[in-house]
Amino acid sequence: MSILLVPGYMADETLWDDVTGGLAPFAPVVHADLRHDATIEAMAARALAAAPESFILVGFSMGGYVAREMVRQAPHRVRALVLAATSTRPDSPALRQSRGRVGQASASVSFSGLSRVAIATSLHPKEANNEAMIERVRAMGVRLGGEVFRRQSMLERAGDLDRLGEIRCPTLVIAAGQDRLRSREEADELHAGIPGAAFVLIEDSGHMLPIEAPQALLAAIVPWLERVTTG
Repeated sequence: MSILLVPGYMADETLWDDVTGGLAPFAPVVHADLRHDATIEAMAARALAAAPESFILVGFSMGGYVAREMVRQAPHRVRALVLAATSTRPDSPALRQSRGRVGQASASVSFSGLSRVAIATSLHPKEANNEAMIERVRAMGVRLGGEVFRRQSMLERAGDLDRLGEIRCPTLVIAAGQDRLRSREEADELHAGIPGAAFVLIEDSGHMLPIEAPQALLAAIVPWLERVTTG
């Protein structure tokens, strides 16, 4: 059994650098690669093709949509599911329009990572001037590059509220108390919609939980995993 980590929008495996050490004693850690595909379904299929036969699944933000699709495609392979700072809602028309404009931008336009404003919005307000944290988020986007930026910006995130009941594995929903991208109400919808799901609120963090509050994230995940996989 392994722990498969699924990153969010314009994030790579370094998103998890501060939590992998805490997870590794529990099970080997592997990473999903979301760089190559233009749909949630294709991302999920690629991740499953590269994954161990049986695994614990942790999805962050956009990765939560991918993780739930992985459960739908291969429910027998997922031992437990953790959904962090994510949602079951579809993209709003305004967000789809905005992302569409970005995604259709000319490939010749130089890409230097997400904007400072976009990154700051994803963080707790107290981190607005945390240059090291802002640069860490920006650097992930730079490594992924403009092609991935355009592809992920145009990705359609369909709502799946009506399908949450299909998830039958033990599930933990984690929300960030100062998340300006995903509301507490969105986390509550996931918690209520997935049968038997547990819920943890990490109050003093913005959206980027694995970077902003890695120890609190581990404190939520590891004891829960120990209970549901050995009980």
